Amino acid sequence: MKQTLLLILFLLCMPALHSQNDTISIARSETQKSLIRENNTSLVTIFPVPVRQNNFTIRTEKEMTLVKVTNMIGQDIFRAQYKNPVPSTKVLLKKPTRGMYLVTISFVDGTRVVRKIMIENPE
Repeated sequence: MKQTLLLILFLLCMPALHSQNDTISIARSETQKSLIRENNTSLVTIFPVPVRQNNFTIRTEKEMTLVKVTNMIGQDIFRAQYKNPVPSTKVLLKKPTRGMYLVTISFVDGTRVVRKIMIENPE
């Protein structure tokens, strides 16, 4: 009797669990497509790499509305928002320390790109 009830309960729960897995996989695939589309939509050039002074240049195919530089612990060390979007800009940093930084670039169409840069001490 117990085995029959457990079997019936198991058979009733299986379709519900299967549909949840389908929903999760659909959500994951849509997110992955969005990330791929976001990262491949524009060409971003940052130079010089590695950065040896307190400045570097960013050039893109699309117009930028925001450039943000953060250190690896999440602190903003530079932020520039453009009322008139620009395809290229020079970033001037105040006394940057040596290390890895993330450059976040937002575009007019709402997409954004994140690139890593290395800042070294001048030789």
